[in-house]
Amino acid sequence: MTEMSERPFTWAVDLLRRVKLRPTCQRMGLVKLIYGAGNRHLCAEDLFKEARESGLNLSLATVYNSLNQFKSAGILQEILTGDGRVYYDTTMSQHAHIFYQGRGAVEDIPPQDLTVTFSPALQEKAKNGVVEIVVRVP
Repeated sequence: MTEMSERPFTWAVDLLRRVKLRPTCQRMGLVKLIYGAGNRHLCAEDLFKEARESGLNLSLATVYNSLNQFKSAGILQEILTGDGRVYYDTTMSQHAHIFYQGRGAVEDIPPQDLTVTFSPALQEKAKNGVVEIVVRVP
């Protein structure tokens, strides 16, 4: 993100302003939780619980709306796991994920652990899109 300055969490205000989102108290609190601990994967329900435990007064709908705004602004990546929940990733580069269905957790797959080869026909179909790979395990 941006470098830390003398005032704590100025980086959160800068991040929101850079993507043209108004730095409200609720957005600021969520940005601190999402990005304050480095790269992570999360879902709205877990973030809502974390926010409430940290003293933020907001609704689950606000968390969903904020996550969607952050995704639209290009600062979060959406991960569809097929289990009915949407997960979000703070790492914006294209990469694959492994989804542990039993514990509802998502992790990055290191690039050296996965090789994907597309046929020429599939390359043509996927050339203007994003290829998302999620490996689901029990």
